[in-house]
Amino acid sequence: MRTREDHLLQTVSALADSLVADFAVVDVLQLLVDECTALFDASAAGILLKSPDGELEVIASTNERSEFVGLMQLRAGDGPCVEAVTTGQVVSVPDLAQAADRWPTFAADARRSGYASLHAIPMRLRQSTIGSLNLFGDRVRALNEPDAIAARTFADIATISILQQRLVEESSLAQAQLQRALDSRVVIEQAKGYLAQSHGLDMDAAFQRLRAHARSTRTRLSDVAEEVVAGRLAL
Repeated sequence: MRTREDHLLQTVSALADSLVADFAVVDVLQLLVDECTALFDASAAGILLKSPDGELEVIASTNERSEFVGLMQLRAGDGPCVEAVTTGQVVSVPDLAQAADRWPTFAADARRSGYASLHAIPMRLRQSTIGSLNLFGDRVRALNEPDAIAARTFADIATISILQQRLVEESSLAQAQLQRALDSRVVIEQAKGYLAQSHGLDMDAAFQRLRAHARSTRTRLSDVAEEVVAGRLAL
């Protein structure tokens, strides 16, 4: 029979695999919320992430009901989940009945959804907070220190996984942009050579003619060069 300690270790191992294996980030985050509900006695869990434009979006959840998704994003732009992201601090609410003064809209929505407690753990690395791991309970319950440490560990691993994936994507984009720049330069050199040979110009004069046409027509230099090489444009 699997003990809770075994379950914790297996979850850590599965999350850590995302740092070295070819995992999809959304799969990692779904694994995280699924395991958290069992490990931390939560009735539902979800993850908020900042989109590139800074908006908070639900990226993974154990409950796809619109009411639950709305609780995390919160139409009023306020609540424990949002606060965990904006402050970078754990926001623990053992009894949501006591949250009405602080987050009246959130507290009312949570009661209607049947949730009694919430623990929002920021997903952060150093000074960068990218989202929050949110654990909802159907009974009043504090998050004890061992569970808080474990939940933060899971959130940290997931955060590193996400940031690593973003670095890979940014690196791939940079490489693609560099390759396009190199390819464009090759075409420009070919066009210069073509103009120099066909019009009796030196290479500098050929380049000036290419550049002048690109500027006068507001066309990219590489596009002008492609047209010249293809024989569709005579300068």
